[in-house]
Amino acid sequence: MLLIDELKQRLSDSMPKLKELHAVLNIDAAREEIEQLHLKAAEPGFWDDAEKSQKILQRTKSLENTVEDDRRLNQTAEDIETMIEMYLEENDEQMLEEIRSELDAFEKKIDSLTLKTLLTGEYDSSNAILNFHAGAGGTEAQDWTEMLLRMYIRWGESHGYKVSVLDTLDGGDAGIKSASMIIEGENAYGYLKSESGIHRLVRISPFDASGSRHTSFSAVEVMPEINEDLSVEIRPEDIKMDVFRSSGAGGQHINKTSSAVRLTHIPTGIVTSCQTQRSQVQNRDYAMKMLVAKLVEIKEREHLSKIEDIKGVQKEIAWGSQIRSYVFMPYTLVKDHRTGYENGNVHAVMDGDLDGFINAYLKALSNGELEK
Repeated sequence: MLLIDELKQRLSDSMPKLKELHAVLNIDAAREEIEQLHLKAAEPGFWDDAEKSQKILQRTKSLENTVEDDRRLNQTAEDIETMIEMYLEENDEQMLEEIRSELDAFEKKIDSLTLKTLLTGEYDSSNAILNFHAGAGGTEAQDWTEMLLRMYIRWGESHGYKVSVLDTLDGGDAGIKSASMIIEGENAYGYLKSESGIHRLVRISPFDASGSRHTSFSAVEVMPEINEDLSVEIRPEDIKMDVFRSSGAGGQHINKTSSAVRLTHIPTGIVTSCQTQRSQVQNRDYAMKMLVAKLVEIKEREHLSKIEDIKGVQKEIAWGSQIRSYVFMPYTLVKDHRTGYENGNVHAVMDGDLDGFINAYLKALSNGELEK
């Protein structure tokens, strides 16, 4: 009876959270907005403006998902309550594990949706563009950079996002000197904005025959994909475009045509490139998206009034500026230095288990404990 009492208490403790979530999500208002959007979609000429109609459809889908999530949570709460009553009547021990499993998923979903309500930034719902740069340390730092790239690929795929590596610059003996990727899906930037900064690795280097411990650094830059931003005007004459042959993995298409594109924004010196798409036009489009995102990010961060004031400055990727440390030796621990959140399973983290760090960051940010 002690176990079933514990499960009943967990369900009881979750109900006020569910009620509060319903209020925060403003479900009644969401239903009304859905009805209005459906009326707009039924108007003659709705499809004449493709961009506007697409935004309306995306907004409708987002609201419908929110309303459906709320409905399912309330239904799940009722189902768990019914299962508990059945167990008390029938005393079927096999039901206990099923109740516990349903309750675990129920609590996790409430936490996930509650976290989603913290994503209120202007670009939080956008896709995320990530850039990686190896710090000082040669092969060791380049290998670390490739490990981070893999970590975010795993995170994105495990959350059902579309993940595309846009560009890589291989290291001399191993790893990569730099890379760019885009993670596409709702709120990708809102979640991953916490990852921007210097990441520090401590381990026994596999590239050092003496078996000594090494510390390496890599910079991760996270920006929202911005389709249009009127505050940043990029003049065609300010863009220098170079084309070159793609390199690296890519099947038959790679190395046969000069489809890779490198864009240089002459006034700021900012460079972006893409080589993984099948055509020069696609590669240029992605490189331009990265350039716009970078210019907007710097402009907002530095509170600049005009694009001419932007300078492509990169902070030193070294000791003292890291946001997170990943220790493989002499113990295993990943620690975020901004929030204090820790995870002792470093291998799980490298396989994409980042939600604890992301959640801690967003909660601290919403509480005013961190600077945006």
